[in-house]
Amino acid sequence: MNPRSLARALPVTPALVLLLLFLAGPIAYCAWIAFTDLQLTGQAQSSFVGFENFRTAFRDEEFLNAVWLTLVFTVVSSLLGQNTLGLALASLMQRASKPVRTLTGGIVITAWVLPEVVAGFLLYAFFRKEGTLNALLDLLHLPSQNWLFTLPILAVSFANVWRGTAFSMLVYTAALNEIPKEITEAAEVDGAGGWRRMWHITLPMIRRSIGTNLMLNTLQTLSVFGLIWVMTRGGPGDRSQTLPLFMYEQAFQNSMIGYGTAVALLLLLVGSLFSVVYMRLLRTEV
Repeated sequence: MNPRSLARALPVTPALVLLLLFLAGPIAYCAWIAFTDLQLTGQAQSSFVGFENFRTAFRDEEFLNAVWLTLVFTVVSSLLGQNTLGLALASLMQRASKPVRTLTGGIVITAWVLPEVVAGFLLYAFFRKEGTLNALLDLLHLPSQNWLFTLPILAVSFANVWRGTAFSMLVYTAALNEIPKEITEAAEVDGAGGWRRMWHITLPMIRRSIGTNLMLNTLQTLSVFGLIWVMTRGGPGDRSQTLPLFMYEQAFQNSMIGYGTAVALLLLLVGSLFSVVYMRLLRTEV
């Protein structure tokens, strides 16, 4: 490395050292633990077991159930819920009056800035058997049910939609504001309706924003723990137990740190695969 390149790299050296120390270091240590039989209690020392933890995971019906529920939770609450609702709100608010935009934006963003535990308690009170939703259904003379027992994964999915839609709305509001008005006005003069303008003009022009939003939303949704833990604790049984809750149960309730860490690495791998797909979409030219 020549002196000029060394001088350019010198300012970022402290940041690189901190990343290696606090990010790469813990990840490498966790990767090592995943290949051991480390336990919290009842063990004098751990030993290297190779891929046994991963083979155990793929033979474990509870793990496979957690994978399935994680996919359902991610698709329903992130890919379909937050993404679609955020785009719809951003589009509608563009045409709304300023008081309506201010009120709607304030309500949606308030749900987003609430701590996850607080949001979980609010949604638990909304969906529980004696909660707000059933009170409204009774008022309308409609049948009610114990949502957290009969449809727990959908209840926590809708809770995540309620809490996280604001981020998508803000991303799409910024993207829609960057579309030149002359283009949409010309299409409207040519007789293109709202749906045709959305499909042929708006969506192609905000394609990169859609990819960015999907990537960030998916990674955030894959790691949701507190919201589900407060509302259902993964129950009843394991009907809302996503991978973060399964990992916590194995590592800290069953004291199998090695197995739980292996599950955490598999979750990291899933997030990495989603990231690769979205990054390829972001590199594609509009």
